[in-house]
Amino acid sequence: MTTQRHRDGGATIIGWGTALPDRIVTNADFEARLDTTDEWITERTGIRERRHGSTTAALAVEAGRAALDMAGLTGDDIDFVLLATTSPDYQIPSTASQVQEELSVRGGACDINAACSGFVYGLVQAHGLIAMGLQRVLLIGAETLSRVTDQQDRNTAILFGDGAGAVVLEACENDQLLSFDLGSDGSARTLLDAPIGGYIAMNGKEVFRRAVTVMVDSARVSMADAGITSEELALVVPHQANIRIIEAACSRLDITADRVSTVLQETGNTSSASIPLALVRALENGRVAADDLVLLVGFGAGMSWASAVLRWTGRIPEGKS
Repeated sequence: MTTQRHRDGGATIIGWGTALPDRIVTNADFEARLDTTDEWITERTGIRERRHGSTTAALAVEAGRAALDMAGLTGDDIDFVLLATTSPDYQIPSTASQVQEELSVRGGACDINAACSGFVYGLVQAHGLIAMGLQRVLLIGAETLSRVTDQQDRNTAILFGDGAGAVVLEACENDQLLSFDLGSDGSARTLLDAPIGGYIAMNGKEVFRRAVTVMVDSARVSMADAGITSEELALVVPHQANIRIIEAACSRLDITADRVSTVLQETGNTSSASIPLALVRALENGRVAADDLVLLVGFGAGMSWASAVLRWTGRIPEGKS
């Protein structure tokens, strides 16, 4: 049972982890059976390989357990599990319920479906839960998009992969979350969708056009609310959909490539898992130091968008100070 009470202060990230299936699917694999080439895929998307396999729950549990281990915690220390996913294992119940059981979490659990914006949506909700009195929240982004992708459709099969990333947030005196912007335009929901029991369908050109615009606009809102400029950002972690979208958005925001974390070359588009996968990669590579400003920004089906500015007050990766 989860109790509630208002709390002064905020939340910070104290542990993180990731999970990827073992099976690697390369561009050459698609080249061998579809009307496409490795060169075309790489040039248009930036993706060279992606991972396929496992279940959303299994990947979420693996990433969640790694985050708990890093934080030196067990499931009994967690008050709530938030699982951002657009590819749950069951229609009913939430996949978070299985994750809760397997990690022996004593608090509540639920899924969040904001597509590729889901992790940032979850990050904001996790901070809200902690502000209401919870001590620790396990936030996970996990997807098995290969199950809902037509592997014979060259327009979508090359894009999507499976994976998971997780963070543990803990109550603290100084809030790590400085600002955020969450939005949705339901009139654009048919640009990228998948009916129950069906496959993903996407209007790629229109998604590209809108994605750049909403990423830039949302990032500017969050930066303005935080009272910062793009020059002050140490790291930008964008949704990993397409390298050309990332480059176009960052160019408009005057953010240089050396301050951007990308993993899509190896993972493809993993929807709600993409931002935590890219964040953890940057953390593990020692790219974040104490008090660094970090921008998370993404877009997804819905059409949803989300951004958040963090001042890094949590665990300091090895080699940084």
